[in-house]
Amino acid sequence: MGEKRESFHAKQFLQEEFMIRSELIEIIAFRNPRLHRKDAEWIVDAVLDEITEALARGDRVELRGFGTFSVRHRPSRLGRNPATGTAVFVEEKWFPFFRAGKDMQERLNAAESG
Repeated sequence: MGEKRESFHAKQFLQEEFMIRSELIEIIAFRNPRLHRKDAEWIVDAVLDEITEALARGDRVELRGFGTFSVRHRPSRLGRNPATGTAVFVEEKWFPFFRAGKDMQERLNAAESG
């Protein structure tokens, strides 16, 4: 069973530079044979929706070992149009921010060096 999982993952995703939502759902369903694909989809959607809702309320979401999602504020400012050089007003923005946890950072750095 381990070989099948490895070949599935390697064949489908190791050569990709990114993973999309549907691929994440497929991997979760594949690695958990008792879980139907529709259930895996519901779980992924529920987790992402809860993180999004928490950020919309201004909350932080901390997943120990994985990382922390938060919202940051960029105040309004006077900017420049790069094409014309004229001054333009740039509205304030709130944007999502992710900081990787220690376990994730260690795993990524181990993957790079090994």
